[in-house]
Amino acid sequence: MADVTLSGAIRGNLLSLQHTGDLVDRTNSRLSTGMKVSSAIDDAVAYFQSKSLKDRAGDLSVRKDNIDQGISSLTTAMSGLTSVEAVLTQMKGIVLSAKSASEAERASLGTQLNTLASQMNYLANDTSYQGLNLINATTSNIKVSFSEKTAAVLQVDGVDVRVSTGNILTAYGTGNASVIAGSNAIVAIAGAGSSYAGFSMVSAAVSVFDSYIEMFDSGITSVRTSAKTIGASVALLQTRADFTKQYINTLKIGGDKLVLADLNEEGANLVSLQTRQQLGIQALSFANRSEQGILSLFR
Repeated sequence: MADVTLSGAIRGNLLSLQHTGDLVDRTNSRLSTGMKVSSAIDDAVAYFQSKSLKDRAGDLSVRKDNIDQGISSLTTAMSGLTSVEAVLTQMKGIVLSAKSASEAERASLGTQLNTLASQMNYLANDTSYQGLNLINATTSNIKVSFSEKTAAVLQVDGVDVRVSTGNILTAYGTGNASVIAGSNAIVAIAGAGSSYAGFSMVSAAVSVFDSYIEMFDSGITSVRTSAKTIGASVALLQTRADFTKQYINTLKIGGDKLVLADLNEEGANLVSLQTRQQLGIQALSFANRSEQGILSLFR
């Protein structure tokens, strides 16, 4: 089958019209998808640069989620420490009351003190977030990694604010000074003998109660110090979370600049291409008319 031979004018106009049609299709695609580079075929360099930036943003999003969870864990610990401090303050108040109380009143106050000590232990044990408790064991800790590219890791060690025994302040040995031991100096004051029970067996000596008060003051100070340490870590994590959020946005915007289409520009391009397409059709029509003029000579 013989090929149809077109004149140079017709073929030139036809090729120009086809090229314009391809540009119209590309512009319509960009307007519908909003992407000027949707695959490596469009622009390999821009496509892979954009992908690298967005992959980095995705990795940092995972890190930010971990930072947010770290903030929640430390905030939970801070709330627990605040409550423990409140209980210790109540216990200190009971000791202050016992200084001027009668023997019977001291026995009742000793019972109240034991109850508060037990409740403080329960409170400390209940202060956990996703299975992590940072205020009932010195062996617990949390590690938050900020980046996979550097060794930027924040580790916060736990503290133990529990009373080491449920019998806090129930015994005081004759002639013994107060015994302060255990985590954060929040412990029982105990004597050598086990027969001494509560405040009812404690002499009215001011120095004895002052020793108890000093123990609670030490415990309150320790709890406050732990809260300040954790609070500083929360502030740092929040700073890193804000930085990471901004960094992620910067990476995404940078990646979009490489592949997103300018819709205003593409809209103007489409109008121009449609005009060019109409002119191409007219030019092709004019080229056909010249051949039709030659045909009329044979009529």
